[in-house]
Amino acid sequence: MYRVGVVSLGCAKNRVDTELMLGILEKGGYALTTDESQADVLIVNTCGFINSAKEESVDTLLSLAAYKKTGRLKLLVATGCLAQRYEKDLFDEIPELDLLMGVNQYEKLPEAIGEALTGKRASYCADDLHILSGERVLTTPPYMAYIRVADGCDNRCAYCAIPLIRGPFRSRAMEDVLREIKTLAAQGVKEHVIVAQDTSRFGVDAAGHSLLPELLEKAAAIQGVQWLRVLYMYPDEVDTRVLNVMAAHSNICKYVDLPLQHADPLLLRRMNRRGDIQKTREFLKAARDMGFTLRTTFIVGFPGETEAQFERLLDFVRDVQFDRLGAFAYSAEEDTPAALMPDQVPEDVKQQRLDRLMTLQQEISLARNRLRIGSVERATVESVRADGVALARTAAEAPDSDGILYIENAGDVATGDFVTVRITGADIYDLTGVIA
Repeated sequence: MYRVGVVSLGCAKNRVDTELMLGILEKGGYALTTDESQADVLIVNTCGFINSAKEESVDTLLSLAAYKKTGRLKLLVATGCLAQRYEKDLFDEIPELDLLMGVNQYEKLPEAIGEALTGKRASYCADDLHILSGERVLTTPPYMAYIRVADGCDNRCAYCAIPLIRGPFRSRAMEDVLREIKTLAAQGVKEHVIVAQDTSRFGVDAAGHSLLPELLEKAAAIQGVQWLRVLYMYPDEVDTRVLNVMAAHSNICKYVDLPLQHADPLLLRRMNRRGDIQKTREFLKAARDMGFTLRTTFIVGFPGETEAQFERLLDFVRDVQFDRLGAFAYSAEEDTPAALMPDQVPEDVKQQRLDRLMTLQQEISLARNRLRIGSVERATVESVRADGVALARTAAEAPDSDGILYIENAGDVATGDFVTVRITGADIYDLTGVIA
């Protein structure tokens, strides 16, 4: 039996693809391994979102290719977004690659690997707009899982290549999503994190309006679901309806993840971002008044961004006081409108603006965290150190992106447990606490 190892790069949506691949391979008769040196087949599920992600994907492929000489590796496979977008370039420039597979072809993996093992060097990157779902081998801790409710994107932001890679937005059937959550909950998954390129658009393609509130209502009623969390909502598709549903259920995290990208109206139009930033500000204020944690993402140095527009972004951040904020410098993506725009911002200016924004956010993050000192919150334990300190998250911390709650003298707790904690200290990103 051939052993297959998979390295998953990029976002949570890519992780779901990886888990589906692992399920398909296991069902196809392949043994799975996490020891790269013992793998007969190594798959890199690549990311192609920005330049640094592309470089990481290529570097990982080249690094793993060495196992053809030092290990038992027979096949090196590239899957995912980079393979889908740069099929010919990857095959031409990385001769060590034996098989390429795009984002919608994973059901063919067992057969394709079998053929590649006979010496056939092939690529499977045709466009296919169905949404892959089915049995998964979780790569997350057993108490949490990502639930992808849709694939593709219709937003066509000027800087983004995702629609070119993943195709148009298409939702999964609600019954299919609920069935998956029910199955995972029965297996012991307690935290279910809803993801898509645009979660707030879920159901629009079928019903003409967002079905996210209805999905959350039904998912919250599933036995065993202790936390539901939603990531990647789009500003002009959310309203107080979704806030009210979240607030009405104790097992839905009061956590708003709303990537805004900028706050200057003219620059947002240049980015081809829909919506009204003033209405977004009102939505965020309503969420804050209801006790929600606020998270966003911004791009600095987009083509044509003036110093005045950047200052407007800083003023917006000061005013809203986001609990969590991620940011990155604009990276030109081939075949996107923004890459051809005039007035490209110099790299040193981009970096300087990124530093200024994140320095401001560190001050805000520390102040927001300090407000939580003395509060009593529910947390899930992610690990326990030898010194008795437990690493945990509350509903205000999303997995893989936010800070850590260090529980001192945690006692007899185990990974995956839910515990009640009193917050005793705060840093820029992390918190400390004790069992209450």
